[in-house]
Amino acid sequence: MSVIEGRAIVAAMNSAVHPRHVNAGYAPRVVDALLELGLSLPGPMPVLGLAGVQGTGKTTLSRQIAGAARSRGLDAVAISIDDVYLTHAERQVLARQTHPLLATRGPPGSHDVGLACAALDALAAAGPSTITALPGFDKIADERLPPSQWRSHRGRPDLVVFEGWFLCTPPEDAQALREPINRLEREEDRDGRWRIWCNTALAGYAPLWQRLDHLVFLQPPGFEVVREWRWQQECSLQADNPGRRTMDHAAVMRFIEFFERTSRRALHSLPGLAGTRIRIDARRQLLDPSELPGNPSSSAG
Repeated sequence: MSVIEGRAIVAAMNSAVHPRHVNAGYAPRVVDALLELGLSLPGPMPVLGLAGVQGTGKTTLSRQIAGAARSRGLDAVAISIDDVYLTHAERQVLARQTHPLLATRGPPGSHDVGLACAALDALAAAGPSTITALPGFDKIADERLPPSQWRSHRGRPDLVVFEGWFLCTPPEDAQALREPINRLEREEDRDGRWRIWCNTALAGYAPLWQRLDHLVFLQPPGFEVVREWRWQQECSLQADNPGRRTMDHAAVMRFIEFFERTSRRALHSLPGLAGTRIRIDARRQLLDPSELPGNPSSSAG
């Protein structure tokens, strides 16, 4: 793809969104409140879990929190569950052996839980001069980065912010899996094997969830807003990588269907499971500032 073609694609994608809403970040009071919450957790390396459906701004917020910590002279690391997707080859094996839809990254079962746990454990056990390699994933190439390109961290951080769209989401009852909820399930998972497999895989994340000391849930107004938010994300990714081709609008809308069932499950269950719930509107603005940690009437537990 030429530079001119890349610029044209970026322009076309950006025209479909409101740029001010993309990667704008959360207000300083939100960042500071969550940083204080994380630092108040017990242990030499507290792990603050940050959950929210696609497009909520989890990655941006986790980096804001880590940056705020560093501005205070503290050491903080932001890690995403997206960093530990299974490799392309591993997902191809699942697709051949179990179901073709398992070739697509994202849903429960498409992550290396052991790798995530090992990374957190290595950070927690690190001495002052210990170098820990942290995995990463190239979403445009749809492939885990080779270890030679993993970022490195020296010593044990004062705080880890671990973010992911379905952190601590429990499996659904078998009865709930019978009826498809979108076109993907109706046309490409007619016998329910894929959604049953993904739902069963949720239980395998328990060792990772147990390493989170506190869970914050960014609660959107509903699943419908995910479509706009996720498209904004893709436009931002394309704008940051003008020489590479990301997903077009149709591909993003289909991609969202892979996440819909578990996202709706998270929206239903996490408000009651998270230690802190922060409701946001379609513009990612706080609906009730009193829900921020540190407020006497907040839901932090």
